[in-house]
Amino acid sequence: MASDKEPTVIKKYANRRLYHTGTSSYVTLEDLAGLVRSGEDFVVYDAKSGEDITRSVLAQIIFDEEAKDGQNLLPIAFLRQLIRLYGDSMQALVPRYLEFSMENFTQEQSKFREQMTKAFGGTAFSGNALDAIQAQTRANMQIFQEAFRLFNPFTAVAQAKQEAAAGAKPAAEAGSGDLGDLKRELNEMRERLDKLSRSR
Repeated sequence: MASDKEPTVIKKYANRRLYHTGTSSYVTLEDLAGLVRSGEDFVVYDAKSGEDITRSVLAQIIFDEEAKDGQNLLPIAFLRQLIRLYGDSMQALVPRYLEFSMENFTQEQSKFREQMTKAFGGTAFSGNALDAIQAQTRANMQIFQEAFRLFNPFTAVAQAKQEAAAGAKPAAEAGSGDLGDLKRELNEMRERLDKLSRSR
């Protein structure tokens, strides 16, 4: 939720109590979860060191929600994959990808809910609805991959190597065409960068 309003400051004290500076009162993690749901932005600082600990507090809220019966949003397979990505060479891309996917989902969710309700009635999020959700996820992934490809033309080389190794094309046959494609993509990228620099 975009807002010009400054985020509310929450201070966390050594006794683990959270102090809401806007209302001059102590709050719980459940209260902070309510603020998130209502769209109110906040930051959490350690009262002693002044360190921004918003990330760890939000993670704790998610942990508490996941611990409740029937509240699970994060599949076990997803959590395992996420853990594997820590320290991986692709780690730097994961936060932006997750942000991108959630922003896209949030923008589309009203329309998505309406379409799901029309298609499946009162059981909007059961049965065949899973197929629609998976289709949306695949679409998000495709959009992200295309955006990433535009900003990293060298992925075309890796893709060509994979296809050649898989036998999609003989290596000799693929080489000249892939090199031409790469040159063309690099030229397109240079043109885009030139346009961006001139527009500033």
